[in-house]
Amino acid sequence: MRSAFAIGICSVLCVVVVHTGPAAQAPPQGPVYRLEPTDPPSISKRYTADQIGILEKLNRRDLEHLIRLDQIIAPDVWVDELAYAPLPRGWAWAKAFPKALVVHQPAQIFAAYEFGTLVRWGPVSTGRKETPTPAGVFNLTWRSRSRVSTDNDQWLLEWYFNFINSRGISFHQFDLPGVAASHACVRLLKRDAMWIYNWGEQWTLSANRREVLTTGTPVVILGAYDFAQPAPWLTLEWWRVPVLLPDVPPDR
Repeated sequence: MRSAFAIGICSVLCVVVVHTGPAAQAPPQGPVYRLEPTDPPSISKRYTADQIGILEKLNRRDLEHLIRLDQIIAPDVWVDELAYAPLPRGWAWAKAFPKALVVHQPAQIFAAYEFGTLVRWGPVSTGRKETPTPAGVFNLTWRSRSRVSTDNDQWLLEWYFNFINSRGISFHQFDLPGVAASHACVRLLKRDAMWIYNWGEQWTLSANRREVLTTGTPVVILGAYDFAQPAPWLTLEWWRVPVLLPDVPPDR
């Protein structure tokens, strides 16, 4: 699915040295991307911490997994990370809500909206083929600073925010390998998990905790990850047209 917000494209698939200095503003048509070799020199020497953070989002990998790629998608101009969002800046459906979250599984990204205006985006790793993250419309329920996984007691899930209470499915910090690899949860970078943990609204329960008095922040999970194809966002072609969001999200 694609949107009307234009993203610039690189006209050739050549490898050139990226400009690492900050820029005051993006080109009028939006960011331009190029393919960059990961080594030599190492990523940590070529880019600042803020630039690495943007590269993690563009390539859907945390730094540990980012350096394993032969080449990465990098912007031609360095600006605020919101400028690189492949999602629309405005979402009409979300205007009715003070806060709303969407996870687009084919693109492995999330976005947060406030009254329909994009305020944050980032990479995710949703459910693997055997344990997919269910699509549909849900709500944030409850949160925990850290919680031991019910799948493996060796896994500590930090900045945990549940959205399917009956199945223990949540947003939380964990490894981002660049593919859908979770046990149905939505994995996030640490900074994104912390942000959602503090930004999202929990449900309100009755005194006996058996009745939901008010629901938490809406959560929309869209589509399914294509396990048969390589990650499309690692090609320049993918960035030519950004991601569309539906006028009305399908409930299931």
